[in-house]
Amino acid sequence: MESKEINGQSSAAETISFYEKHKKVYIRDVKGWWNTWRWALVWLTQIIFYGLPWLEWNERQAVLLHLVERKFYFFGLVLWPQDVFYLALLLIISAYALFLFTAIAGRLFCGYACPQTVYTEIFMWVENRIEGDRSARLKLDSAPLSGRKLGVKAMKHAIWLLISLWTGFTLVAYFTPVNELLSAVPFGLSGWELFWVCFYGGFCYMQAGFLREQVCKYMCPYARFQGVMYDSDTLIITYDPERGEPRGARKKGVDAKAAGQGDCVDCGLCVLVCPTGIDIRKGTQYECIGCGACIDVCEPVMDKVGLPRGLIRYTTENALARHFSPKDVISHILRPRIVVYTIILLAITAVAVWSLATRIPLKVDVIRDRSTLARETDDGGIENIYNLKIMNTTEAPKRYVLSVEGLAGVEIAGDRVVDVDSAQNHEVTIVVRVPPESGSKGAKTIHFDIKAEGHDNIAVREKASFLFP
Repeated sequence: MESKEINGQSSAAETISFYEKHKKVYIRDVKGWWNTWRWALVWLTQIIFYGLPWLEWNERQAVLLHLVERKFYFFGLVLWPQDVFYLALLLIISAYALFLFTAIAGRLFCGYACPQTVYTEIFMWVENRIEGDRSARLKLDSAPLSGRKLGVKAMKHAIWLLISLWTGFTLVAYFTPVNELLSAVPFGLSGWELFWVCFYGGFCYMQAGFLREQVCKYMCPYARFQGVMYDSDTLIITYDPERGEPRGARKKGVDAKAAGQGDCVDCGLCVLVCPTGIDIRKGTQYECIGCGACIDVCEPVMDKVGLPRGLIRYTTENALARHFSPKDVISHILRPRIVVYTIILLAITAVAVWSLATRIPLKVDVIRDRSTLARETDDGGIENIYNLKIMNTTEAPKRYVLSVEGLAGVEIAGDRVVDVDSAQNHEVTIVVRVPPESGSKGAKTIHFDIKAEGHDNIAVREKASFLFP
């Protein structure tokens, strides 16, 4: 507050900050049905994430986006840069799945499978085991610096750093073979590998250890645009104000209705267990990540005071306002918007699966040699030279038989068989010859047929131009 003199009169001017000072959220540990599911997803996602790089398939890493070789290995599937179409399909499927699940049940991904949520849970578990429960952490942070405090904090941060660096190492192992990466630790890592291990590890340490709920509240774009995907029939975690208000403390056995009170005893536990520090009783808020911790902590309180569960629950705005039964809630979930999202998602997924199932594991590029447009042989024949790039996308060596058609008497001069190793790209130069009477001056269309010997279903036809001088 400061004073100013205006036209000889004194007035008071107040300075107001538009930025809220960050207050550290001390989360109370909670047990319950939703917490069990959340930890089940933590275990599932981390077993997959940390375990996949160590799985082998055909004597190589099962899942590997090999940047040096420019190939994506996914178990028995080998994808090349030319298969970027499948990446586009994957992104579209992920986007529509996100829209669908959010329209049905809100921020399920945020509350249970988002990496920010998962690693924050892991880091908080470490913190609780080392520093103690919520009251112990509050007491420790407010205490003056001492040898014990320094030792406890150092141990916690050391474990956080180890988890973060191993996370960064694992992520890089999806792009560089894990055996090569492990044998290069610590001094044999390339500059880029070391940079990305530290970069990802540093962000994991910073976001899960320090920023935590601030990522969800201020940095995550999904938290901002989720509102456009919600409607009155979207399942969300909500507090029932009609039943809970007016809230207030009461003794066990007291009739709340007779005392003019709602079911909420105003214990504040729903705020203490919220990972983003919000009060669910204030209504739907964009900071809510749908984790269900407030439900888990409210249910035992209702049991203790002898009131029915469900004061805080997964339901819809319409269900609260119109007192829907569970059957009515389900019937309103299956609305036109959900049906459209589901049909589109299933259609795109079916296209992706069909495309992969019918994909021919052979790619061929035909490029006519432009340095020698056409030439005439001693016997009067006309020759064109072509460069063929043959990509064997299977994990077994293949022998390919080449043929050409489209002009009378057209043939390949020289060897017509090409051997290509497993998952390799082989370039071969071939000469195509035709009799002079096969065409007139100008470009004519011919077709190259490339077939795998012993595999009739692995065949590609490519169009090219034959130039007559």
